[in-house]
Amino acid sequence: MKKMIRSLVVYLVVMLALTSFKTVPENENSTAVNEVLIKNYIATVYKQIDFEDYKKLSFDVFSKACQGYLNLKIEGKLSSEKELLTICDMSLSSSEDRMWVIDLASKKVIYNTFVAHGQGSGDEYAYAFSNNFDSHQTSLGFYVTTDTYDGDHGMSLHLVGMDQGFNDAAFDRGIVVHGAKYVSQKFIRGNDHLGRSWGCPAVPAKLSNKIINTIKDSTCLFIYYPEENYLKSTVWLNKKIMNLPGGSIYQDMQAISLPKPKARIIEYRNKSGKVDSVVTLPTSN
Repeated sequence: MKKMIRSLVVYLVVMLALTSFKTVPENENSTAVNEVLIKNYIATVYKQIDFEDYKKLSFDVFSKACQGYLNLKIEGKLSSEKELLTICDMSLSSSEDRMWVIDLASKKVIYNTFVAHGQGSGDEYAYAFSNNFDSHQTSLGFYVTTDTYDGDHGMSLHLVGMDQGFNDAAFDRGIVVHGAKYVSQKFIRGNDHLGRSWGCPAVPAKLSNKIINTIKDSTCLFIYYPEENYLKSTVWLNKKIMNLPGGSIYQDMQAISLPKPKARIIEYRNKSGKVDSVVTLPTSN
């Protein structure tokens, strides 16, 4: 009798243990695998960028910029002919080169230079941001460049803000890319920091035409600052990327899945076939 009771207890314990494990649905497992692939892809692109003698952009900022870029690309908001990503890191001093124009196809930095923030956003450092008229503040978020025009500062570039409530009033506010004499090393030497705009991402006058002609016509510009409310709210950073869009830069890496018992090993290879990184994930089996 005791033997039967002992066997019953063992049976119940085993059954309880088995039912306590949650089986991961296939679609959840696929999503987890896909997220790893996207993160690996972004990390690989960053590693391949040739910063040469330029200031190296923070990986965290690049990762966020690339995430939004990919989502905008998938939504058809960006040019199919250009693979450019312009990033302005407003967490840095205005006295630093904090704008990067990156060609994702060639993995090269085309420009790395000064960029101004708005008068209402701060002095040397920006700390306040707004989407409001007459705030003279910089607006955070993702923009799509459009056409050029001749304004008070010469050739200027219209921007369309893609983040509702954060920069979607940019076009009507007249927030554009333009050149300015106060965006220069000479101005910094006389004032201890860069000059400020009325909210526009102003660039050095000597480079403005070149930069504008490079990034015009539906390329991505991202103005970054670690503002918690924005980072939690923007759809472009929080929307899951389920598939990489087509295009030459997306052929650089090839994901190869190798099934193994109780694990799934994902190798990321570059064009030459060399393994760039390996990630192991549990399977749902």
